[in-house]
Amino acid sequence: MNPAATLKARIQAEQTTIGVMATDHVWPRLVEICKQAGLDYLIVDREHGPHSDEQVAHACQIGRLIGFPVLVRVISCEYDQIRRAMDMGPCGLMLPSVDNADQMEMVRDAVLMPPRGRRRPGGLGNYWLSDFQLSSWQQDFEQHLVILPQIETLQGLEHVNAIAAHPLTTAIAVGPYDLSAELGCCWNPADERLQEAILQIRAAGRAAGKNMWVIGDGPSLLQQGYSLLCVGDPSALLAQRMSQIVGACAR
Repeated sequence: MNPAATLKARIQAEQTTIGVMATDHVWPRLVEICKQAGLDYLIVDREHGPHSDEQVAHACQIGRLIGFPVLVRVISCEYDQIRRAMDMGPCGLMLPSVDNADQMEMVRDAVLMPPRGRRRPGGLGNYWLSDFQLSSWQQDFEQHLVILPQIETLQGLEHVNAIAAHPLTTAIAVGPYDLSAELGCCWNPADERLQEAILQIRAAGRAAGKNMWVIGDGPSLLQQGYSLLCVGDPSALLAQRMSQIVGACAR
Protein backbone atom coordinates (compact mmCIF):
# COMPACT_ATOMS: atom_id res chain seq x y z
CA MET A 1 0.00 0.00 0.00
CA ASN A 2 1.11 3.57 -0.64
CA PRO A 3 2.99 4.64 2.53
CA ALA A 4 1.44 8.12 2.41
CA ALA A 5 -2.04 6.58 2.28
CA THR A 6 -1.21 4.36 5.26
CA LEU A 7 0.11 7.30 7.30
CA LYS A 8 -2.79 9.58 6.41
CA ALA A 9 -5.31 6.91 7.35
CA ARG A 10 -3.63 6.41 10.75
CA ILE A 11 -3.63 10.15 11.41
CA GLN A 12 -7.26 10.59 10.47
CA ALA A 13 -8.35 7.55 12.50
CA GLU A 14 -6.38 8.92 15.49
CA GLN A 15 -4.46 5.69 15.87
CA THR A 16 -1.26 5.99 17.86
CA THR A 17 1.26 7.25 15.29
CA ILE A 18 4.90 7.68 16.32
CA GLY A 19 7.74 9.24 14.36
CA VAL A 20 10.99 11.15 14.59
CA MET A 21 12.41 14.32 13.07
CA ALA A 22 15.97 14.08 11.76
CA THR A 23 17.65 17.46 12.19
CA ASP A 24 21.31 16.77 12.89
CA HIS A 25 22.01 13.82 10.57
CA VAL A 26 20.30 12.01 7.71
CA TRP A 27 21.73 8.90 6.06
CA PRO A 28 20.10 6.24 3.87
CA ARG A 29 20.11 3.49 6.49
CA LEU A 30 18.16 5.75 8.87
CA VAL A 31 14.97 5.20 6.88
CA GLU A 32 15.32 1.42 7.24
CA ILE A 33 16.15 1.77 10.94
CA CYS A 34 12.97 3.76 11.50
CA LYS A 35 10.88 1.10 9.79
CA GLN A 36 12.61 -1.76 11.62
CA ALA A 37 12.07 0.03 14.94
CA GLY A 38 8.33 0.08 14.31
CA LEU A 39 8.04 3.83 13.81
CA ASP A 40 5.31 5.19 11.55
CA TYR A 41 7.12 8.07 9.83
CA LEU A 42 10.31 10.11 9.51
CA ILE A 43 10.50 13.87 8.98
CA VAL A 44 13.70 15.16 7.35
CA ASP A 45 14.24 18.65 8.75
CA ARG A 46 15.38 21.09 6.06
CA GLU A 47 14.48 24.14 8.13
CA HIS A 48 17.24 23.64 10.69
CA GLY A 49 19.20 20.67 9.34
CA PRO A 50 22.25 20.86 7.02
CA HIS A 51 20.92 18.22 4.60
CA SER A 52 21.66 18.54 0.91
CA ASP A 53 19.10 18.09 -1.85
CA GLU A 54 20.75 14.78 -2.71
CA GLN A 55 20.52 13.46 0.87
CA VAL A 56 16.86 14.45 1.15
CA ALA A 57 15.96 12.97 -2.24
CA HIS A 58 17.77 9.72 -1.40
CA ALA A 59 15.95 9.37 1.93
CA CYS A 60 12.60 10.00 0.20
CA GLN A 61 13.47 7.47 -2.51
CA ILE A 62 14.29 4.75 0.01
CA GLY A 63 11.05 5.49 1.86
CA ARG A 64 9.10 5.08 -1.37
CA LEU A 65 10.88 1.84 -2.28
CA ILE A 66 10.44 0.16 1.12
CA GLY A 67 6.98 1.57 1.77
CA PHE A 68 7.88 3.86 4.68
CA PRO A 69 6.55 7.45 4.95
CA VAL A 70 9.25 10.13 4.68
CA LEU A 71 8.15 13.75 5.01
CA VAL A 72 10.18 16.94 4.68
CA ARG A 73 10.03 20.00 6.90
CA VAL A 74 10.65 22.76 4.41
CA ILE A 75 12.78 25.87 4.90
CA SER A 76 9.76 28.15 4.48
CA CYS A 77 6.28 28.21 2.95
CA GLU A 78 7.42 30.16 -0.10
CA TYR A 79 6.23 28.73 -3.42
CA ASP A 80 9.73 27.96 -4.75
CA GLN A 81 10.77 26.19 -1.55
CA ILE A 82 7.65 24.02 -1.53
CA ARG A 83 7.96 23.21 -5.21
CA ARG A 84 11.60 22.21 -4.84
CA ALA A 85 10.81 20.01 -1.84
CA MET A 86 8.05 18.21 -3.74
CA ASP A 87 10.50 17.37 -6.54
CA MET A 88 12.60 15.43 -4.00
CA GLY A 89 9.79 12.90 -3.62
CA PRO A 90 8.42 13.08 -0.06
CA CYS A 91 4.97 11.78 0.79
CA GLY A 92 4.18 14.89 2.78
CA LEU A 93 5.42 18.18 4.18
CA MET A 94 5.73 19.88 7.54
CA LEU A 95 5.29 23.64 7.15
CA PRO A 96 7.15 25.82 9.66
CA SER A 97 5.69 29.00 11.12
CA VAL A 98 2.37 29.16 9.27
CA ASP A 99 0.76 32.50 10.13
CA ASN A 100 -2.46 32.52 8.11
CA ALA A 101 -4.61 30.67 5.59
CA ASP A 102 -3.14 32.70 2.70
CA GLN A 103 0.12 30.80 3.19
CA MET A 104 -1.81 27.55 2.89
CA GLU A 105 -3.13 28.77 -0.45
CA MET A 106 0.46 29.35 -1.62
CA VAL A 107 1.33 25.82 -0.53
CA ARG A 108 -1.70 24.47 -2.39
CA ASP A 109 -0.45 26.13 -5.57
CA ALA A 110 2.94 24.44 -5.16
CA VAL A 111 1.76 20.90 -4.35
CA LEU A 112 -1.28 20.38 -6.60
CA MET A 113 -1.34 20.00 -10.35
CA PRO A 114 -3.40 22.39 -12.54
CA PRO A 115 -6.21 23.29 -12.52
CA ARG A 116 -6.31 23.12 -8.69
CA GLY A 117 -2.74 24.36 -8.30
CA ARG A 118 0.35 25.40 -10.25
CA ARG A 119 2.74 22.53 -9.56
CA ARG A 120 5.41 21.82 -12.19
CA PRO A 121 6.50 18.25 -11.38
CA GLY A 122 10.00 16.89 -11.77
CA GLY A 123 12.74 14.91 -10.08
CA LEU A 124 12.16 11.82 -7.96
CA GLY A 125 8.72 13.12 -7.06
CA ASN A 126 7.56 11.81 -10.44
CA TYR A 127 8.19 8.21 -9.47
CA TRP A 128 5.17 7.90 -7.22
CA LEU A 129 3.23 7.39 -10.46
CA SER A 130 3.06 4.75 -13.18
CA ASP A 131 2.02 7.38 -15.76
CA PHE A 132 1.63 11.14 -15.94
CA GLN A 133 -2.11 11.47 -16.49
CA LEU A 134 -3.83 14.06 -14.29
CA SER A 135 -6.08 11.35 -12.84
CA SER A 136 -2.97 9.45 -11.71
CA TRP A 137 -1.56 12.52 -9.95
CA GLN A 138 -4.82 13.05 -8.14
CA GLN A 139 -5.62 9.42 -7.25
CA ASP A 140 -2.14 8.01 -6.61
CA PHE A 141 -0.48 11.00 -4.98
CA GLU A 142 -2.42 14.17 -4.22
CA GLN A 143 -5.25 12.56 -2.27
CA HIS A 144 -2.74 10.88 0.06
CA LEU A 145 -0.45 13.90 0.59
CA VAL A 146 0.17 14.64 4.28
CA ILE A 147 0.43 18.35 5.16
CA LEU A 148 1.26 19.45 8.73
CA PRO A 149 1.25 23.25 9.27
CA GLN A 150 3.06 24.31 12.44
CA ILE A 151 1.73 27.08 14.68
CA GLU A 152 4.81 28.84 16.07
CA THR A 153 3.90 32.53 16.26
CA LEU A 154 1.31 34.81 17.83
CA GLN A 155 -0.06 35.55 14.37
CA GLY A 156 -0.42 31.85 13.65
CA LEU A 157 -2.19 31.42 16.97
CA GLU A 158 -4.59 34.21 16.04
CA HIS A 159 -5.46 32.48 12.74
CA VAL A 160 -5.21 28.87 13.94
CA ASN A 161 -8.87 28.09 13.28
CA ALA A 162 -8.62 29.03 9.60
CA ILE A 163 -5.30 27.17 9.22
CA ALA A 164 -6.68 24.01 10.82
CA ALA A 165 -9.85 24.16 8.71
CA HIS A 166 -7.99 24.61 5.41
CA PRO A 167 -8.71 21.63 3.11
CA LEU A 168 -5.00 21.00 2.58
CA THR A 169 -4.31 20.56 6.32
CA THR A 170 -4.07 16.90 7.33
CA ALA A 171 -3.38 17.68 10.99
CA ILE A 172 -2.53 20.87 12.84
CA ALA A 173 0.94 20.98 14.45
CA VAL A 174 2.70 22.99 17.11
CA GLY A 175 6.27 24.30 17.30
CA PRO A 176 6.48 24.56 21.10
CA TYR A 177 9.94 26.12 21.44
CA ASP A 178 9.43 28.98 18.99
CA LEU A 179 5.90 29.52 20.27
CA SER A 180 7.19 29.77 23.84
CA ALA A 181 9.66 32.45 22.70
CA GLU A 182 6.82 34.42 21.10
CA LEU A 183 4.77 34.11 24.28
CA GLY A 184 7.64 35.34 26.49
CA CYS A 185 8.24 32.05 28.33
CA CYS A 186 11.21 30.60 26.44
CA TRP A 187 11.96 27.79 27.40
CA ASN A 188 9.51 26.83 30.13
CA PRO A 189 7.27 24.07 28.80
CA ALA A 190 5.11 24.12 31.94
CA ASP A 191 4.33 27.85 31.66
CA GLU A 192 0.59 28.55 31.70
CA ARG A 193 0.78 30.75 28.61
CA LEU A 194 2.31 28.01 26.50
CA GLN A 195 -0.02 25.33 27.84
CA GLU A 196 -3.06 27.51 27.10
CA ALA A 197 -1.78 28.16 23.56
CA ILE A 198 -1.29 24.43 22.94
CA LEU A 199 -4.83 23.75 24.15
CA GLN A 200 -6.08 26.48 21.80
CA ILE A 201 -4.31 24.82 18.87
CA ARG A 202 -5.68 21.44 19.86
CA ALA A 203 -9.22 22.86 20.11
CA ALA A 204 -8.89 24.41 16.63
CA GLY A 205 -7.93 21.02 15.25
CA ARG A 206 -10.85 19.35 17.00
CA ALA A 207 -13.27 21.95 15.67
CA ALA A 208 -12.04 21.25 12.14
CA GLY A 209 -12.16 17.48 12.63
CA LYS A 210 -8.35 17.28 12.47
CA ASN A 211 -5.76 15.52 14.61
CA MET A 212 -2.84 17.40 16.24
CA TRP A 213 0.89 16.71 15.85
CA VAL A 214 2.99 17.20 18.99
CA ILE A 215 6.64 16.66 19.87
CA GLY A 216 7.98 15.50 23.20
CA ASP A 217 7.99 12.54 25.57
CA GLY A 218 5.86 9.87 23.93
CA PRO A 219 4.37 8.10 26.99
CA SER A 220 3.52 11.43 28.65
CA LEU A 221 1.83 12.75 25.50
CA LEU A 222 -0.17 9.53 25.14
CA GLN A 223 -1.42 9.95 28.71
CA GLN A 224 -2.63 13.43 27.73
CA GLY A 225 -4.69 11.94 24.92
CA TYR A 226 -2.48 12.83 21.95
CA SER A 227 -2.03 10.22 19.24
CA LEU A 228 0.13 11.87 16.54
CA LEU A 229 3.53 11.97 18.19
CA CYS A 230 7.12 12.91 17.37
CA VAL A 231 9.50 11.55 19.99
CA GLY A 232 12.53 13.64 18.99
CA ASP A 233 15.64 13.61 16.84
CA PRO A 234 17.34 10.23 16.21
CA SER A 235 20.75 11.66 17.15
CA ALA A 236 19.43 12.95 20.47
CA LEU A 237 17.66 9.65 21.15
CA LEU A 238 20.90 7.77 20.43
CA ALA A 239 22.88 10.04 22.76
CA GLN A 240 20.24 9.57 25.47
CA ARG A 241 20.34 5.80 25.14
CA MET A 242 24.14 5.71 25.20
CA SER A 243 24.12 7.82 28.37
CA GLN A 244 21.68 5.38 29.97
CA ILE A 245 23.95 2.44 29.10
CA VAL A 246 27.02 4.21 30.47
CA GLY A 247 25.10 5.12 33.62
CA ALA A 248 23.93 1.53 34.07
CA CYS A 249 27.52 0.29 33.68
CA ALA A 250 29.05 2.87 36.02
CA ARG A 251 30.60 1.50 39.22
